[in-house]
Order: sequence, then structure tokens, then C-alpha cells
Amino acid sequence: MKTSKKVLGLVLWIIICSMAGVFGAQFEPGTWYELLQKPVWTPPNWAFPVVWPILYVMMGIAAWLLWKMEEVSLSGTEFTWFYVQLILNALWSWIFFGMNLIATGLAEILLLWVAIVFSLFLFWSRNRTAGLLLVPYLLWVSYASALNFAIWQLN
Repeated sequence: MKTSKKVLGLVLWIIICSMAGVFGAQFEPGTWYELLQKPVWTPPNWAFPVVWPILYVMMGIAAWLLWKMEEVSLSGTEFTWFYVQLILNALWSWIFFGMNLIATGLAEILLLWVAIVFSLFLFWSRNRTAGLLLVPYLLWVSYASALNFAIWQLN
């Protein structure tokens, strides 16, 4: 594969992953979220727009590493789970912030967590670096899931 095609592929994968964030960013926390009871370990609002772009870049690099492999198909199990988690990632902000559905957001983020676990293990089985690049994402969504659960309990 030519270097220019590799670089273009990397950029495209980062853009594809970032589109989940672009969609989610349409639904800002706003006054509704500010008025909710939240646990003391809630991160400051500035943390989310810092952490998410880093995670989307890491996800894009992970997908790119698999995309370059001849034995991995875009329609294979690895990418099917990856697409599922991307869609679930994008939908959570709409459900939680856009529709103000805390319990539904919790159910959805737990599905997202499962999809990330499947993606991580499938990516790991093909390319350990790709799998490792998804670990921070899983950790952040684990934290976000716990936060979503605590907000649901408090409200």
C-alpha cells in the first residue's frame, strides 16, 4: 500500500470516529444537566471536550491499523462491532443530554460498554496495538457509566 493511501486512510478513520463526537456535541449539557444532583467525583465540564477528541483519534488509529491488514474485512466481525460501538457512542449524548433520559442513557451506555469490550478483544486478537488503543476508551466509558448510574440514583 502506498504511503499516501496509508496517510489518507488514517485521516479518514480519525474523521469517521470523530463524527460520533460531532453528532454528540449537538446535544450540550446545558441548564438541565447543571441542575441535576451529581456525585462529588463528577469531572469538571472542561474535561469532556479535552478527553473525547483524544479518544476519537486513538479509536481512528486502532481502526486504521486493522484496515491496513489484508486479512481483515470491513464487513467482518471486528468492524461490525466497531461500527456498532460508534453508533452507540453517538446516540448516548442525544439520549442523555438531548432527550434528558437518564435511565435510558444508562441502559444505552451499558450496551456501548459491551460493544467496546467486543471491539477491544476482536481488535486485540488481530493487532495488539489496535486493542491497546481502545483501552483508554473502555476505561473512560466505564467511568462515564458509573457517573450516569450515580446521576440516575441521585435524581
